[in-house]
Amino acid sequence: MKPKNIPGVPQHYKGSFHDTESSKEITNNEDVDIKFDQLKQRFLSINNWRKYCPESTTEFKLCDSSGEIVDRLPKISDYIRIDIPGPGGSEGRSYDWVQIIMIDMDVNDRIMIQCRPSKDPIKKNSRKIAHFYSNAATSTFVISKEKNLVKAGIYGRNEYPNLKSGFFNCIRNLMIAIGGMLGFSKIQWKCLTEGLTNFE
Repeated sequence: MKPKNIPGVPQHYKGSFHDTESSKEITNNEDVDIKFDQLKQRFLSINNWRKYCPESTTEFKLCDSSGEIVDRLPKISDYIRIDIPGPGGSEGRSYDWVQIIMIDMDVNDRIMIQCRPSKDPIKKNSRKIAHFYSNAATSTFVISKEKNLVKAGIYGRNEYPNLKSGFFNCIRNLMIAIGGMLGFSKIQWKCLTEGLTNFE
């Protein structure tokens, strides 16, 4: 199976990938705009993502360039602090970190946020990636609407283990990355896309 060719999502060259999507059909056409506005509010409230996927134990927090948690709309160069179950890597103070490298809100019926594994923003002088994937990986989060449908998608590309973070971190990163390649991360992402598009 090949990765989908999604406008704005990087080409896939190496490692694993995933295309995770959920859509909701809106029976009354007049409600599509209302539901998309609701989806947009959920999507841009990164600190509340876990609320839409209560069976998950992964926590997401939007942080500024200093690594401080902020409660606002995301901006390019912000960070997302990810707290996944199990032992965390020492490079990110037990968290995994990604940085927002692109936000596309130019199209009325689509919003896209793209992230890449990054250093811990608190460690100003460090170049080490504080994430189980290398910084070649990207995660692109997209919501869209069309006719009587709203949709949420997450597209992972070039996902392979971060092996440049010390022996014990490398072992940890390898184990989590292998789990991701076997589909465990897709289960997490599917939980999120389903939760975001569930209006009941």
